[in-house]
Amino acid sequence: MKSLPLLPFLALVAAPVLAAECPPLLQHSMQQLRSKENIDLCQRFAGKPLVVVNTASHCGFTPQFKGLEALYQRYKDDGLEVLGVPSDDFKQEADDSAETAKVCYVNYGVTFAMTQPQHVTGDEATPLYRDLIAQSGQSPRWNFYKYVVDRQGKVIAHFSSLTKPDDEDLVKAVEQALASEPL
Repeated sequence: MKSLPLLPFLALVAAPVLAAECPPLLQHSMQQLRSKENIDLCQRFAGKPLVVVNTASHCGFTPQFKGLEALYQRYKDDGLEVLGVPSDDFKQEADDSAETAKVCYVNYGVTFAMTQPQHVTGDEATPLYRDLIAQSGQSPRWNFYKYVVDRQGKVIAHFSSLTKPDDEDLVKAVEQALASEPL
């Protein structure tokens, strides 16, 4: 009788365990901005508090990148992650992802994760956003709409575009997410 190779066998045994540790909200991947690489949301964010925000390069709220980066820098050592999701759903994103990357990385010094432009509203919304909307009961009404997700992958708060990243209520929600227990 021929034995199975050990690595494929271990992968089959470990797969259900890994899936159980990753909440449904994060069981997706999205292409990283300025890269051909995908961000495996489970691998990158499972067990971590997360702020997800739809962004746009040509919006009156675009300067919020600076505040989002400051929020990320303030709490990243405590485990906070931020995921920026550029979108042209409100007709204010650059047509070229290189320009989007320049706005994020060069103009605002963003170091948190950014995806390629995605749909965040309606029937074409990316699966992550469909899940965010289902959990929160609220679709983004404009650019820079923010969702705060706890370590278990549950949306615990959402904030309008008018809410700045240093807003007291948003910071409290981030601190609540940081204090949450992992799965």
